Amino acid sequence: MSGEAELRVTFFPPLYLQRRIWVLDILRREQVTEIVDIGCGEGQLLAVLCQPALCLPPPDPGVLAYPSDATSTTPEPGDLDLHPTRITGLDISSHALASAIEGTSPAAANASYTRWEPLGVNIWHGGLEIFNPHFVNAECIVATEVVEHLPEAILTDFAPMILGVYHPRLLLVTTPSYGFNARFSPPGLTNTATGFPDPTKRTDRVFRHHDHKFEWTVEEFQEWCAGIAQEWGYDVDTTTIGRAQEKDKWGRDEELGGASQVAAFKRLEGEAWTTIRDEKSTQMKERSKNQQNHRLLKTHHYDAHVRAGKRGSAEEIAKAVSDKFEEWDEGELRLEEIWFIEEIGAMCGGWFEVLIEAIETSAKFDLQRSKGQRRGDWRVLLVGGRPGKKKRTSEWAPEEPADDLFEEVLQSEGYRSDDDPGFDWGSGLYSSDSGVDLLWDTSKDGNAWGKESAWTGESCEDE
Repeated sequence: MSGEAELRVTFFPPLYLQRRIWVLDILRREQVTEIVDIGCGEGQLLAVLCQPALCLPPPDPGVLAYPSDATSTTPEPGDLDLHPTRITGLDISSHALASAIEGTSPAAANASYTRWEPLGVNIWHGGLEIFNPHFVNAECIVATEVVEHLPEAILTDFAPMILGVYHPRLLLVTTPSYGFNARFSPPGLTNTATGFPDPTKRTDRVFRHHDHKFEWTVEEFQEWCAGIAQEWGYDVDTTTIGRAQEKDKWGRDEELGGASQVAAFKRLEGEAWTTIRDEKSTQMKERSKNQQNHRLLKTHHYDAHVRAGKRGSAEEIAKAVSDKFEEWDEGELRLEEIWFIEEIGAMCGGWFEVLIEAIETSAKFDLQRSKGQRRGDWRVLLVGGRPGKKKRTSEWAPEEPADDLFEEVLQSEGYRSDDDPGFDWGSGLYSSDSGVDLLWDTSKDGNAWGKESAWTGESCEDE
């Protein structure tokens, strides 16, 4: 195919980040604390999950000294954090897992924030077709860009093992959308220059990666998802994400949808389904007895701050805040600036709500709540003071909201802002506020079932 026929297709954010955002937003919304990443590769998702939450989840009412409507512990949507307590990675590549082990170690974790919760990390080596009793009844299993790399025999084992034997509460799956491949070429042409003919020779399709055993159309993916969901007792929602930044001059954007297909499976409860899963999965367990077990390569333990869950009095917290206003010669601060002062967070025991309570119940301050605004951006006024020019910079008191800093980094790399009319997040099912730092080690996102690749001129993450 001539160079003229090869169309430039790019994504903002990069496609692998859009998939990650989709996963993280569901984990946040479902308040998942245990995640098993099947085909974790070099552990980029696991490394993100190792980052500490900015604070503890809202406390029980008894923790607050002055419970009232004014100090409600219900967080705003943008304030939700992930609070994983155990994360697990599995892959067949020992080379990739070496990077996963390094990237998830406490030494590599983001030390900019205080860790308020303990975390356990397990890295396993082995194939997904082999039974691992530690994965049974996992809260959430994730398989991003994995299924398309599986040989037919292993793909056949995927649903019985994952949905039958392990039966997690949630299963999140992503895979390329074959229909989107037409977006890389004008109508009537096929990208054989940088694409890869079906290595199984079952079809005349051209894939995005040499190791792909198949790439499903939207209809094929929906049929597969619906079939395994019905068999194993799950509800499933499917959609596509990842629209091209460039507008297709043949008007195919809506028809082709997004570059990645995603599916969220949610387990149906009830004794009948439990019996069916147990009966159908017995064969998988028996067959796995004759195979080499998964090998646990590494376990990491993250310890919480010694004062986590041990709050001080509202009076001592208010005094510490007042002292900081005086030290910085300020009459106004954002709530987040105060929280990032480590000793104040420790006095609060890691609970953001305790800080709010201490400020609202003190005559020294006036907390300016704003409906729909992130709690971290609420303004704290020193009664009798005056807002002044900030005379200090501190890593614990950032001058700008984290969301603004993230936006600046993206724009500095040449990406467009989300208020650009040309910006499209894809399905609209998730937000740009992931609750974690998406800039954490995003240089690569491969997995042992095949490194990612695209016809985009972008990095290898955009499969």
